[in-house]
Amino acid sequence: MSSIAGTSRRSGRAPRSGTATRARRAAAAGLVVAAVVVGAGLGVPLVAQPAPTTPPRPLVISAEVDALIHPVSAEYMVEVIDRADQRGAALVVFTLRTPGGLVDSTRTIVTKMLAARTPVAIFVGPAGARAASAGFLLTIAADVAAMAPGTHIGAAHPVAGDGEKMDETMATKAASDVAAYARSLATQRGRNVELAEAAVRESRAFTEKEALEAKPPLVDLIAGDVAELVARLDGKTVKRFDGREVVLHTAGAVIEPVAMNWRQRLLSTLAHPNIAYLLLSLGMLGLTIELWNPGSVLPGVAGGICLLLAFFTLQVLPVNYAGVLLILFGIALLVLEIKVTSYGILSVGGVISLLLGSMILIDASVPELRVSLSVILPVVAGITAILVFLVRLAVASQLRKPATGAAGMIGEAGVALGAIPAGGAGAVSTHGEIWAAVSAEPIADGDPVEVVAVERLKVRVKRAG
Repeated sequence: MSSIAGTSRRSGRAPRSGTATRARRAAAAGLVVAAVVVGAGLGVPLVAQPAPTTPPRPLVISAEVDALIHPVSAEYMVEVIDRADQRGAALVVFTLRTPGGLVDSTRTIVTKMLAARTPVAIFVGPAGARAASAGFLLTIAADVAAMAPGTHIGAAHPVAGDGEKMDETMATKAASDVAAYARSLATQRGRNVELAEAAVRESRAFTEKEALEAKPPLVDLIAGDVAELVARLDGKTVKRFDGREVVLHTAGAVIEPVAMNWRQRLLSTLAHPNIAYLLLSLGMLGLTIELWNPGSVLPGVAGGICLLLAFFTLQVLPVNYAGVLLILFGIALLVLEIKVTSYGILSVGGVISLLLGSMILIDASVPELRVSLSVILPVVAGITAILVFLVRLAVASQLRKPATGAAGMIGEAGVALGAIPAGGAGAVSTHGEIWAAVSAEPIADGDPVEVVAVERLKVRVKRAG
């Protein structure tokens, strides 16, 4: 205590008291309170506030289907819907342009659309496009059906899967089945049932205005493009197939396009009537060349690949098997020309069979499902020219003089190496070799001779000229 007191006295300061300390603390607290009051009055926050977070923009998945409705198209559309469900998208929009397709593939797509968690919109566009036959069923089955100006839908009357005409009973059954399917979809979606059935039974088609102005309408709205469609659907209440009502929130949505992968693009390109016809023709031509000249390898391999691709393509197209048989028969006739002397009759028959088979190979109600005549004529002309050229080569090779073996010696020229008496023997130089020779007539030394026969190791000769 003495040292502390002494130090205080030496410094000239009085020791702090508890009262002074409490006074200073009270003053500091007062300053803080005053600062808070002043800051509140001026609207200045004293504590840093977190920045407000921007809500995520809704996602819309967009896909284009510009092809026939076949297994590849169905696989693509199903994958797009699955992706939208997994991403929690607000909407799926399919821009549809199709002349039609297979009923089985259509049912696969519709089944997926009805079971999807994400609402599905079918947009027939752009201007000038159409959704016929199978495309019409997809349109009326969607949660939202929209069309661009200048488009049309309908003409959904069924045709036989093999392209042949159905008898009256089968045609009635098929039409009734598809008509009932269309009525079911239209009823559940609240769309015009009578027009949906007329599109199937009477092959009626409707413009975008006719479809929208019908009572009740076949479609929900007309839009210029996908962006306009998405913007106009914001806040719209959509009735799902199971009866639930969903409000679409698409304002400021991010539109994410989803394209086919390379395998789907390749197979979808191959699934075209003209491509299928070319593959079938090239495949049969390659195998024919391989059979004519075994061991060529390349024509056989290429022909086999083309035929396999053609078989895949033809399974998704309405093929008339009578056309396939006529094409095979035509090629067979052209091949027989090499063995049978017909003075061109087999060739003419082969060309006619090829042409007729090509024209009826794919028989469908829409032009897009048929083989184009501008493709048929060049292919038939090309195959005919190639086969005729090969036949001529084969005939020319048979008529050519043998160049090897005993037969190749007949007619060879030579020179007598010494005199050869009549009925006697001697030697001649022929074919680059020295042969023992016999002759029925006398031949002098150095006379030109011609080989008329080969008898084991001797040649029979005569005087040349």
